[in-house]
Amino acid sequence: MGRERYFEATEFENIKQLIYNSAEKFADNIAFVIKHKKEKEITYENKTYREFLQDINWLGSKFYDLGFENKRVAIVGRNRYEWVLTHVTNLLGGIVSVPLDKELQIDELESCLERSKADVVVFDEKYTDIISEIKERNNTSLSQYICMSKQEGYLDIPELVEQGKQILEQGNTSYPDAEIDSYKMNILLFTSGTTSKSKAVMLSQNNIASNIYAMLLVEEVLPTDTNLAFLPMHHIFGSTGMLVMLAAGVKTAFPDGLRYIAQNLKEYQVSLFFGVPLLVEAIYKKIEQGIEKQGKTKIVNIAKKISNILLKFHIDIRKKLFKSILDELGGNMRFIISGGAPLDKRVAQGINELGIYLVQGYGLTETSPVVAAENARKLKYGSIGIPMDNIEVDIADKNEEGIGELRIKGPNVMLGYYENEEETNKVLKDGWFYTGDLACMDKDGFLFISGRKKDVIVLKNGKKVFPDELETLINRIDLVEESIVYGMPIENDKNDVKLSVKVVYDKEVVKEKYPNSTQEEIKQIIWEEIKKINKTLPPYKYMKSLIVTDEELIKTTTKKVKRNEEIKRIMSSV
Repeated sequence: MGRERYFEATEFENIKQLIYNSAEKFADNIAFVIKHKKEKEITYENKTYREFLQDINWLGSKFYDLGFENKRVAIVGRNRYEWVLTHVTNLLGGIVSVPLDKELQIDELESCLERSKADVVVFDEKYTDIISEIKERNNTSLSQYICMSKQEGYLDIPELVEQGKQILEQGNTSYPDAEIDSYKMNILLFTSGTTSKSKAVMLSQNNIASNIYAMLLVEEVLPTDTNLAFLPMHHIFGSTGMLVMLAAGVKTAFPDGLRYIAQNLKEYQVSLFFGVPLLVEAIYKKIEQGIEKQGKTKIVNIAKKISNILLKFHIDIRKKLFKSILDELGGNMRFIISGGAPLDKRVAQGINELGIYLVQGYGLTETSPVVAAENARKLKYGSIGIPMDNIEVDIADKNEEGIGELRIKGPNVMLGYYENEEETNKVLKDGWFYTGDLACMDKDGFLFISGRKKDVIVLKNGKKVFPDELETLINRIDLVEESIVYGMPIENDKNDVKLSVKVVYDKEVVKEKYPNSTQEEIKQIIWEEIKKINKTLPPYKYMKSLIVTDEELIKTTTKKVKRNEEIKRIMSSV
């Protein structure tokens, strides 16, 4: 508690206070840029902060008119203005918001709607067929189905906004006058995972507001910034990140999809975004490949060394030195926050050396989400930074290396898992939230994550291996797209395993560098690189067998590898 604070930030008890403050403070700032495509014509619509609050109060007035007060409204769809509008409208009216993953299969989606006891679903027109089928099956408690844009047979958001405007003009102010209980459940969010295992996390507005405040004390987010909303908003990092932008008066644009990242960064002159390592590493890989294609790798490396020396004397020439590289990212990129999983420290360092300030953060759905993050004055590659100002952390049951389970106390910790007392009691004990992540803290207060407690591979000699650590090294091989390290049971010894790795190779790199190679030859090239990695490790960490494929690993929709399912798949094919 009481750590250093670098920036001015206002503490709000709830999201309603936060939005009203921004609508006043940044009234004429553009809050959202909305792209409209009509046949081949593209137009852009700007929504100011004042207009955004107006839309919220209009939509909310209609929601109350339809009887949604104290009800539960689920949201299914891509990141877009109507998604944010619905979510924030829910919060400002004390309606429980239930953001759901649009990538879920129909049975899983139906199960989440059932388990959350949602009364209403607001959906993107892209998912009309799925929602129509769920409506037909009639297994949920849904009484209203609302489309985000005009769709035959359904109410739609633009129409409800228009009707709500009339309600408000007629003097019915019950929605804008609604009192908010900052400490009761207002968001129900499913953790990523298969439906049977995914838990519904209960969060209050104060959970989220306290976390936004803590972030803005240490991260410089400016009202002159333009954000690209990459992260899916059903994910806590995506939705809280969006609210951070709204608290700071930032302009937000929505991406057209992962294939159009480079185009969108240029199109909107993006200056910052929240991303996951998969996205950040993909962007950096493209930068490196571009430099290599132009034959400039050596020149860029020399330039980085010169720039790093000058930085020690507080002379920063990175923007000028690497202008042509930065222009490929739109020319305005200044700040990236990476979270959701550990980022390769080589990538973090590489991006910072080019003049883009990149920090890593760490959090969970259960902690609204950020627990710790690096910042401009506290940067250590490979770490997840230092704990947020209003959060207490502790490392329980440390081993001789100082590694133990990370546990947390703070106003950002969830209320519990919805209708799941057993699981709640497993993680909330004596006022602490037990994360299930193994971590250690260095003398400067930086936290380092070693991996999930349940993923550690224990060898016969008692030595513990953290698969994440080895996967980071393997993923640096240019032929490797992704990898998973696991313990393969040894036939004659039931108590031991041999460290093994499955690699998904990068088809593009193979096509470019080894166009006529067989899969067996590709495997041999990768195996030689892994042997080189082995030589840098203590013998007990040596990887002893390799599987190579071009088929991607089994993942959650937030692109985390489903380790157990992937290992089951490997074992069944051996």
